[in-house]
Amino acid sequence: MRNRTLADLDRVVALGGGHGLGRVLSSLSSLGSRLTGIVTTTDNGGSTGRIRRSEGGIAWGDMRNCLNQLITEPSVASAMFEYRFGGNGELSGHNLGNLMLKALDHLSVRPLEAINLIRNLLKVDTHLIPMSEHPVDLMAIDDQGHEVYGEVNIDQLTTPIQELLLTPNVPATREAVHAINEADLIIIGPGSFYTSLMPISAAEGNRPGITPHASADGLYRQSGA
Repeated sequence: MRNRTLADLDRVVALGGGHGLGRVLSSLSSLGSRLTGIVTTTDNGGSTGRIRRSEGGIAWGDMRNCLNQLITEPSVASAMFEYRFGGNGELSGHNLGNLMLKALDHLSVRPLEAINLIRNLLKVDTHLIPMSEHPVDLMAIDDQGHEVYGEVNIDQLTTPIQELLLTPNVPATREAVHAINEADLIIIGPGSFYTSLMPISAAEGNRPGITPHASADGLYRQSGA
């Protein structure tokens, strides 16, 4: 970084999904609005997967997790957003934050605007952008040429992956492309390489910006579980 520190940087962008990105953003939250997280939207497991199978739409779970980890002022609003239903009923296991974001989707609010509404409600300064605002899933081709559909199934693969695709092929959110292209520092990871990190680069428009370029001081890669 040519002897510069994070305090000297105006535009820091972190890419990923799962729990890893949330932890990175939380640790860098002192950067405030100078920090942007670009979040994977291909999850098809847990509460998110149930909502997607029932109602369609993008995967909100990783975005909700990032918002949760960026909350610094506990409030009734944050308690609601973090609430998970128990018991054995139809809502059992669902996170209210996922349902709130899905409700805004049903109200025809643009996904990025829905995130910004929740950010303001929770008093989160860090910018969060979905990798794409279109519903999308992952498909992998294993070493036998078999198609493996969905993030959950891909995570369980024990054989090498030959190819990873988005289905359908969707465009990256334009604000995500802009943030990557203008970044002083891009942080990739930690997280699952195939299901948290690669999907962002696979979205149309993102890959050229993620390739190391003159305007970014550094590109940090860290793979993890």
